[in-house]
Parts: sequence; C-alpha cells; structure tokens
Amino acid sequence: MSEGERRIDKETIKRKIVEALRTVYDPEIPVNIYDLGLVYEINITDEPKAKIRLGVTAPGCPVTMQIAYMAEEAIRQNVPELKDVEVELDLETLWDPRRVTEEGRKLLMELFGYDVVEEWIKRYDEMKKQMEAAEEAT
Repeated sequence: MSEGERRIDKETIKRKIVEALRTVYDPEIPVNIYDLGLVYEINITDEPKAKIRLGVTAPGCPVTMQIAYMAEEAIRQNVPELKDVEVELDLETLWDPRRVTEEGRKLLMELFGYDVVEEWIKRYDEMKKQMEAAEEAT
C-alpha cells in the first residue's frame, strides 16, 4: 500500500470516527460531543488504531466517564476497520465555547432561539479574567 493510499484510508477512517462521535450526546446539552467541541484530537496510526482526546464542558462534570465510554463504543461499533480505540479524557485543558462547530452553533441557536455560544464566550472570558486576577493576587 502506498503512502497516498494510507493517507486516504486514514482520512476515511477519521470521517467515520467523526460520524460516530456525532451520535454521542452530552446528556445535559442536546448537542453531540463533536459539534459541541469536546473532541480535542483524533489520531490514527498505521495499524490502524485510533486515539481520541476528549474534554468536558465543566470541571467535575458528573457524566464524564459515561460520555467517554459512549464515545469509545460508538467508534468501535461504527468503525470496524480499527484494531483498537483509546479514548483519553483531558481534564486539564479547559473547554472553550469557541470550540463549538458552526453546525453545533446552529443547533444551539435553533434550540434556544439566540446565539447561546456568544453568551458562553462572554461568560468564559469574564471567568478567565477573574481567574487570572486571582492568580496575580496570590
């Protein structure tokens, strides 16, 4: 198999992974985890194996493990050509509402009737400034 063929296969697998992740929802927010911006990274090796790095919208989210399990199962069921799937939870990197995809933003606008992401961005930026000010004060 040539390098180009392998690249095409990886792109196809990545597309299938994204489609699978779009079937997984955060139970508290009616938007799938991909369009919500919780998928931080998708790596596919030559074997092919997949490593997915997921974040959470809030520290201490009570359904974090459930979401990770559902993501792994969705990928295993929908991308059978993968030899292995690893889902890593990234609890260190804060989720930023700017990660929401355009599709996710449209879905949220339909649900709430206004651009809730813009409101989240304002609140996120305010919270970040407060955290930075608190760190400087110590």
